[in-house]
Amino acid sequence: MKRGVRLGIVAIFCMLLPAAAAAQFGRSASPTLRGVWNPVVGSGAAYELTKKDGTKTEMEMAIVGKDSVDGKEGYWFEITVSDSPMGTMVMKSLSVRDDQSMVTSRMIMQMANRPPMEMPAQMIKAHAEKQPADVRQLADEVGAESVTTPAGTFNTTHYRMKDGSGDVWVADKVGPYGMVKYQGKDSSMVLTKVITDAKDKITGTPQPFNPMAMAGQQQR
Repeated sequence: MKRGVRLGIVAIFCMLLPAAAAAQFGRSASPTLRGVWNPVVGSGAAYELTKKDGTKTEMEMAIVGKDSVDGKEGYWFEITVSDSPMGTMVMKSLSVRDDQSMVTSRMIMQMANRPPMEMPAQMIKAHAEKQPADVRQLADEVGAESVTTPAGTFNTTHYRMKDGSGDVWVADKVGPYGMVKYQGKDSSMVLTKVITDAKDKITGTPQPFNPMAMAGQQQR
């Protein structure tokens, strides 16, 4: 397998780390998750992400379980992308809130018709960046606004990022980050469905992460 293909696959995997800007499908094209972390097992949301060139991507995020991590309560945060270059991809991370940031301790992914794979701890540490648990650390409050999306009408709080990167509208009843709408310079996200009974989509026993297996799947 060519080295460039292998590195490209690893890059896609790492860009979807929730602690390192999950929901990014190209670091300049898609927004980091923004909102207020409020994990409830079974809660989730579906979104339509639109890039600057008009390309659309469907994505779901949900809390599908919880576990203890060094005495702290951690939650399994799962992202499903149905139209990635390698088909449907499901990724879940065991995320713990550490003060004002989210920390990922484990990550498992699965592609259609393939066994799940777990990312090595050293790879997580090498690529992970701190993901704010609360958008209010980085944004100014604009005010209360009613926002209508394909999922319905929501009473939201509008925040504007202090760095000028975009605006986000947050509602308490939407999990796990409360994000109803995001409008950035190069991309936007809009809520299409609120999920209340989310189940883990990863099946089977995780195997060690193998980029060669992923490349084989991509080339089929």
